[in-house]
Amino acid sequence: MRQLLLLRHAKSAWDDPALSDHARPLNARGRRAAAAMAGAMRGLGLSPELILVSSSRRTLQTLEGLGPLGGEARVEPMDDLYLAPWTRLLDALREAPDSARSVLLIAHNPGLHELALNLAGPDAGTAGQALAEAYPTAALAEFELDGPWASLSAERARLVRFVQPSDLPEMAR
Repeated sequence: MRQLLLLRHAKSAWDDPALSDHARPLNARGRRAAAAMAGAMRGLGLSPELILVSSSRRTLQTLEGLGPLGGEARVEPMDDLYLAPWTRLLDALREAPDSARSVLLIAHNPGLHELALNLAGPDAGTAGQALAEAYPTAALAEFELDGPWASLSAERARLVRFVQPSDLPEMAR
């Protein structure tokens, strides 16, 4: 069984109009949410072996905010994941080596949300209902995949959980 983790970047800053969208950093709330999500991931035993991450500043800072998740993960920043449509994100995941049992993808909406919805399908239970409502910043969807990465599809994936920062006690303060 393979594990797929889809993480939307944490909340970014909009206070410097001179910055390009690609260069926007995380704001204070985003840094707090990334750290809180890291704690949740460690608590759930989620330790990716491969991390595919958009090359934008906010996605890379989200990854940095996760800190060590346990184990040695290979990190691949990818320019073509920046604001990519869900089909490109799916293609990137299908190209993952089968030696990786767990892959974390850190990317952007709307592509990430559309990918998660397509993989979850219509019968994904309460986690699927929450996912269908919104995919907020720093939210994480965990899927199990039966088969090689090349076969990733709704028929081969099962939504295990959907964790939003608002679910975490650290963010309630």
